[in-house]
Amino acid sequence: MAFIKRYSTKNGGTVIQVVYKHGRQVVKTIHIGTAHTEDDLDVLIAIAKGIIRGTQQQMDLFPSKPDAVEMVMERAYPKLLWDVLCSIYCHIGFGILADDVFRQLVIARLIEPVSKLDTIRVLSDIGQDMPSNAEIHRCLRRVVAADYRSAVSFCCFEHASTHALSLLLYDVTTLYFEIQNEDDFRKAGMSKERRLEPQIIIGLLVGRDGFPLEIQSFEGNRAEVKTIMKVLDTFKNRYGLDEITVTADAAMLSSENIQALENMGYHYIIGSRLAKTPYEITEYIKDPGIELSDGQIFDTKQQMNLVKGSKRVARRVIYQYRKDRAGLDLRNIDKLVYKAQNMIDGKAEYKRNRFLKIIDSAKEINHALVAESRLKAGIKGYITDLDIPAQEVIDAYHQLFQVEHSFRMSKTDLKARPVFHHKKDSIEAHLSIVFTALAIARYIEIKTKMSIRRFIKTIRPIQTGVVCINGKSRIIEPLVSIDVKKLLKLLETDGGS
Repeated sequence: MAFIKRYSTKNGGTVIQVVYKHGRQVVKTIHIGTAHTEDDLDVLIAIAKGIIRGTQQQMDLFPSKPDAVEMVMERAYPKLLWDVLCSIYCHIGFGILADDVFRQLVIARLIEPVSKLDTIRVLSDIGQDMPSNAEIHRCLRRVVAADYRSAVSFCCFEHASTHALSLLLYDVTTLYFEIQNEDDFRKAGMSKERRLEPQIIIGLLVGRDGFPLEIQSFEGNRAEVKTIMKVLDTFKNRYGLDEITVTADAAMLSSENIQALENMGYHYIIGSRLAKTPYEITEYIKDPGIELSDGQIFDTKQQMNLVKGSKRVARRVIYQYRKDRAGLDLRNIDKLVYKAQNMIDGKAEYKRNRFLKIIDSAKEINHALVAESRLKAGIKGYITDLDIPAQEVIDAYHQLFQVEHSFRMSKTDLKARPVFHHKKDSIEAHLSIVFTALAIARYIEIKTKMSIRRFIKTIRPIQTGVVCINGKSRIIEPLVSIDVKKLLKLLETDGGS
């Protein structure tokens, strides 16, 4: 004989069990669960009745019609993932915008970056109320009209640590458009992706740890060197910071930029292109048998003009030789020389080659330039006004990989490109969404040491179920593993929104 046993616990719960007896002896007990609400109790009793019906071996003397229990899975959705991302969104401070549609667009881009229209499908898949296409476009207009980006940047700045703000990293990238005709904003220019379509320039400023702080867009044909000061001006005016060090690559190097950085009170570390082998290195290796050692540093002072025609000023320039870099440089030189020789021998059609010299229609190898390039192989220069050890300057410069990593995240994980919007305001709104999503992605990566794609793949399979039992919908919470709980602990969130 089997029957349902229920009893109360000290904490107010109700335990439901299925008990099997042979005569007066209990032969088996199945623990169904503990209910804390009436809904839970209904579900547990229904499950217990189903077990009894499925295992009852004897017929009652006067059998009664068993209660019919209909149990159907209505849907399952990644509530935990949504709640965690919403929690981080608010933790960074973006909740100040009080725009649910904007929040949906940002988090949907993190989960599955697609077009704005397809975002409606993504939100449906993750169990959220879906905005209409018209509501999405109204949101895009609000993003620009209310200057959401400034608010997002302010939240990022407030969230960033003092240590992260002590070194600002700046770089630019390009975003292309799948159109043929240019306009005042989308213009053909030097593409980092080697694309021919019209593009825009994106300047990104991040902290030492790669957490984004400022983003601006520029016309596609603007020179990279003419972007950095506008971004820094905005940042300086907004927060009035002192004792900040800016790091940028050689594309940002100009005497005007260096003077402007000094006038603004910024310290700087900027990569330096080598027009020729530095004098100090030439003097060092001029004796036969003397070679540069891996990691060798030359700390020098060089006279530079502030602006054209002005008095020359001594600035600190650090050079370092790296053996691996030299190997790569020498291999590239050999490839170019080989291609130049093939053009001279008529084995390849003519293309631009810096080692190919043409004099009176005669082609020949520029051996002097080849020799000079080989001397420079493996040498990298850094211009700075900081009075710190040279190796610290070099290490700070190498943090620029953080900006490059953020750009890769934006372009691949968040699919910032290609951009399908046509109007400038819509493009700017799209960039604001990507910028906000990038901040959340970087927060997750910094806290968990896990990429945003891997994080999504880890959390998304944990599904909350909605089960219909006898016409009543019940929420079935998922089983969360210990590893996932540890992961959420790193994020300083319990998954609530």
